[in-house]
Amino acid sequence: VCLVCSIVVSTSAVALRERQDRNKVLDRQTKVLVVAGVLEEDQAVTAEEIERLFGSNIRTRVVDLASGEYDDSVDPKTYDHRKATKDPALSSAAPANNAGLTRLPAKAVVYQRVENDEVGSLILPIEGKGLWSTLYGFIALEPDTTTIQGITFYEHGETPGLGGEVDNPNWKALWVGRRAYDDDWAPAIEVIKGAAGPVAEDPYRVDGLSGSTLTARGVTNLVQFWLGENGFDPYLEKLRSEGSSS
Repeated sequence: VCLVCSIVVSTSAVALRERQDRNKVLDRQTKVLVVAGVLEEDQAVTAEEIERLFGSNIRTRVVDLASGEYDDSVDPKTYDHRKATKDPALSSAAPANNAGLTRLPAKAVVYQRVENDEVGSLILPIEGKGLWSTLYGFIALEPDTTTIQGITFYEHGETPGLGGEVDNPNWKALWVGRRAYDDDWAPAIEVIKGAAGPVAEDPYRVDGLSGSTLTARGVTNLVQFWLGENGFDPYLEKLRSEGSSS
């Protein structure tokens, strides 16, 4: 019985792998569309509609993290920076950090919501340690590179009802309009213990997660890391410089 069951399970896993991989891609595309404001949270759409909306609204590029320059020699459709992190030829040891990251990819995929050839959102991948797991998600910024349009996570293993509240639409809505950087362009956004004030009065802080201080601290650490000098700051600084010169 065990042998037959193991064969059935193995055969099913192999047969369904392609579908599973496609579903993972669709889930990430959905998260990008939601955080960019193209889709509503939990809006019911078909796989074909997700692919159409993603293709018509989202521009995908590969960025060299050290220089902030685009690398068009790498196909963003096939490049996976999570896999690159595990390849010594495509990654390097991470500097000491509070996000729990041990290796960093040399390049990462970034997304832009584009309408009439104008960029309306910059969507950056983020990851880092929570309490029980590594959280993987996206943060969206306005073209000014500091005003937050949204945040979302597509994979984590935090405790449902506690750290898992990072998936709560009401909590994610608290990020909208906050500022990622202070006036000196240092990452300043943080999740605090307790309640933050209104956006206009308290632009750098977000309400904490009740009963999940360590997950909330992890979110602060990972967001600040990827907004910092070892993350996407060289890329964002380059965009700011180009915007000022133009």
